[in-house]
Amino acid sequence: MTVRSVQKNIINLSGYLFTPLEPQVLQPLIKEEGIALNVKGTVLLSNEGINCFVAGTPDSLEKFSEILFKKAAIPQFELKKSYSDYQPFKRFLVKVKKEIISTGRDDLHPELAKAPYIESKELKKFYDEKKDFIILDTRNDYEIELGKFKNAVDLNVTSFRRFIAKVDEIPEEWKAKTVVTYCTGGIRCEKAALFMQQKGFQDVRQLHGGILKYFEDCGNEHYEGECFVFDKRIGVDASLIETDTTQCYACRAPLLPEDVKSPYYVLGESCPKCKKLEPQG
Repeated sequence: MTVRSVQKNIINLSGYLFTPLEPQVLQPLIKEEGIALNVKGTVLLSNEGINCFVAGTPDSLEKFSEILFKKAAIPQFELKKSYSDYQPFKRFLVKVKKEIISTGRDDLHPELAKAPYIESKELKKFYDEKKDFIILDTRNDYEIELGKFKNAVDLNVTSFRRFIAKVDEIPEEWKAKTVVTYCTGGIRCEKAALFMQQKGFQDVRQLHGGILKYFEDCGNEHYEGECFVFDKRIGVDASLIETDTTQCYACRAPLLPEDVKSPYYVLGESCPKCKKLEPQG
């Protein structure tokens, strides 16, 4: 894995908050101000909260943060910061959705109740002290392929809705164990851990801030590989620096340098992972 040099002229911000909002009121305000500041990326709004992943110059994002927390009066939440030497988004979108992370359910309300958090350093301590616990990855299969926590359990899903559906397939004995859920930035676990509590899991905790926050606090200790991100960077390492991972135009799978060297790789057409998806026989 080769890490690309970074001039740090573009800041990438990502963060979310589950809190009651009036999305139809906030949408035009945030859209107008973001366009004026030349910010790029996406802001999702719903009655349950806000989820944003945006990029721009340091000055524009400082002003954009003020728009969110002061002018739009959204309660302050943590915006995780990383850097790139180019703008990883093409446009600026502000969308109103039923959910800011989709489950298709009406009975999960993290804006009203939350499962307990576990902080990055406490999770590291779990590993250091060889604590008896289960670490459960709530991400999609193609994300997990790039990297995961040591001994993480993968439910082999292609969407977060599928993860929720597969909770019923988890062994019954897990309900008495300590289960730590994690994802990229923490948002999926807000619903995953809450849902697992509803299903009778007695000690389920969600990694606060996800992999990206863990990288900030603990580096790559007990983590194997890199982290998939949903922008043009595709993958970042434990220093939150973009790696050489690319993405297939056809099947959208992340591609490591060795995948690009495969005879099945044709730029803009196919990759070795496309080959695996072809019907057999």
